[in-house]
Amino acid sequence: MLIPVILAGGAGTRLWPVSREGYPKPFMKLADGESLLHKSYRRAATVTEKGAEILTVTNRDYYFMSKDELARAEVDRASAFLLEPQGRNTAPAIALAAHYVATRYGREALMLVLSADHLIRDQDRFEEAVEAAVNLAQQGHLATFGIVPNAPETGFGYIEAGEAIGSGKRALRFVEKPDLEKAREYIEAGNFYWNSGMFCFRTGTILDEMSRHAPDVGKTVEACWASMPHDGATLEIPAASFSQVPDISIDYAVMERSNHVAVVPADFGWSDIGSWVAMRDLSTPDANDNRTTGEAIFVDSHNTYVHNPNRMVATVGVDNLMIIDTPDALLVAHPDKAQDVKKVVARLKKQGHEAYKLHRTVTRPWGTYTVLEEGTRFKIKRIEVRPGASLSLQMHHHRSEHWIVVSGMARVVNGDRDFFVSTNESTYIPAGHKHRLENPGVLDLVMIEVQSGEYLGEDDIVRFEDIYGRS
Repeated sequence: MLIPVILAGGAGTRLWPVSREGYPKPFMKLADGESLLHKSYRRAATVTEKGAEILTVTNRDYYFMSKDELARAEVDRASAFLLEPQGRNTAPAIALAAHYVATRYGREALMLVLSADHLIRDQDRFEEAVEAAVNLAQQGHLATFGIVPNAPETGFGYIEAGEAIGSGKRALRFVEKPDLEKAREYIEAGNFYWNSGMFCFRTGTILDEMSRHAPDVGKTVEACWASMPHDGATLEIPAASFSQVPDISIDYAVMERSNHVAVVPADFGWSDIGSWVAMRDLSTPDANDNRTTGEAIFVDSHNTYVHNPNRMVATVGVDNLMIIDTPDALLVAHPDKAQDVKKVVARLKKQGHEAYKLHRTVTRPWGTYTVLEEGTRFKIKRIEVRPGASLSLQMHHHRSEHWIVVSGMARVVNGDRDFFVSTNESTYIPAGHKHRLENPGVLDLVMIEVQSGEYLGEDDIVRFEDIYGRS
């Protein structure tokens, strides 16, 4: 049996301001309205039997967003989730997934490890490559997908391939991201492939190779797995034991050391969407090489990319620019410096600026909230609650709240009172009062919240009850 394992963790800092810590790259919507994770779920379902399940390894904070994307993908497969308390790189994630698959399906089961934030355009060729990788995995190889390069790319690692073995080639070595001269040498050699970070192997094989080449990872992951409850389809990884696992990639831990690695040459329209240049290249250029995602006007402009789903952007007399517009942050960059966008994120994080982490619209398990305006001692939000969803029973020390229902019906707990608030009605929540908001209807509940007080930070919250397990 083949079990797809989707790794959904990377922050995607080079795609700021759209990708942020609270809304990372896998959840970014492309021009067709689908996220990269959505596409990954659909892709995984096409290469598995109906009895198989799709396993997602992701951060606890992204669980509900991942479930939403899975539901939107409408795949006819069972699903399971391994929830990390914090990121520890790909080796621990894959090792824990292997323990899960071995426990549920046995050590002979095959794992297809996919990244949640890659784009693959040619599904038929992808399925052919997976079939080749499955054949190698069944023979005891650790199969990795090597992308046939079409340019001397310096942003990817490379795999040097040797003689043919079965449906692939023997992997001779993994090399780090090269400089341009070395990348050109690799292209001319003809036996180097981009390292895609996607794999296929027998569960028992990867666990054995992990124990052989990275025993510190193998032992600490085994202890972590032993400390976990194994019932249900959503398993939370304990923070204490997981913190003891080394932070290391699967390449460093196993793939570069094992003698059983095979590479499947693949040419299926792959992109890791690693920068805004990669996003730009997904759009069709006009006669002056200008591209846009959204509504834009280009006057006397050349080789300019505008990403603006929310409002009109016009450029006049500019060349070689990328303009990325969001409601609360604007990025203007030269394409040659696309990799340096991560430096902006690092500086924002150092300054404690919320723009590195959150958008104005923030997704929660129950729906979304959007910050409309804020100033000294006040903040105004638009809150949307899904049918049947409920916020936690909570209390704030430093702020009071006024709620005005715009559409739908709200059930409100305010202190000792439990009552309904209809459209065009409002209620007031004093500071220090236990309160809860629920949508008992079948339509979305939309309301405006006006906060006032001496401190309005999102961390001023005490939760007493929460149906989503948040503390």
